[in-house]
Order: sequence, then C-alpha cells, then structure tokens
Amino acid sequence: MTAAQPTGLDVYSATALVERVWEEEILPTLTEYVAIPSKSPHFDPDWRAHGHMHRAVELVRGWCAERPIPGLTVEVVEIEERTPVILMEVPGTGEDTVLLYGHLDKQPEMVGWREGLAPWEPVRQGDRLYGRGGADDGYAAFASLTAL
Repeated sequence: MTAAQPTGLDVYSATALVERVWEEEILPTLTEYVAIPSKSPHFDPDWRAHGHMHRAVELVRGWCAERPIPGLTVEVVEIEERTPVILMEVPGTGEDTVLLYGHLDKQPEMVGWREGLAPWEPVRQGDRLYGRGGADDGYAAFASLTAL
C-alpha cells in the first residue's frame, strides 16, 4: 500500500526544488554549522562565555530569516541561564497548530573518528557530510522551512 499523492503536488518539481535548495542553500550553511563546537551545556558549562552556541544560533537564525515564506517571523528568545531558542511562526489557514522542533547543541568530541575525519572539521564525501551535529538535529530548521 502506498500513500496517496496530495492533489496538485508535482513530485518531480518538488524533488528538484528540495535537491537544489539542499545543494545550494542548506549544505553550505550546514557545513558552517558543523564547524562550530556548540556543545550541550552539560559538556560545556562555560557555553555562554565560549560563545559557540550563540554563533550557531545566529547562523541558523540568519538562514531561516532569509526564507521566502509568507508571514514567517523569526526571533531568538533567551531566558537567563538557559540556552537560546529560535522561535519561528508561520500563519496557517487551518485551526490546528503544528510544532516542529530541533536543537543546536551537540555532543562532545569523543574518540574513534575515522582517519581524515574530526568532529569540528566538516568533510563531504559523496553525498554524506561528516562532522559533529549535522545528523543530530542540526538540520532540523533547514528541513522544516524547506518543507514549508
């Protein structure tokens, strides 16, 4: 059994759009994001002083704010002693609310990286991007807004 195709969706055009946005707009920014050692406060108690979390937030916030989505608002919300949150809202036409979530902190460096790979040095091999955070929700904002 397969899912029904939504009315009016041209799968080939949608796929081409996503592939273009991925290669030209998401991947370059995601590569920059991987290079930022924005570790979870559990692993970097001095996260605020180091500034990595704020660099990651600003990088992603800037990318999101440039998206041509009608009605999109993007703001950074900060509560004392908590990591920043990027809050985005897009008005809808229905009565339901949809919540999409992601996070920008990463796990520590750890050991066991293959020769030629390291946590904060993004490396693309074929269609894969290696480095800390790119596959652990670092892509969430990119994927969410591209889907919208």
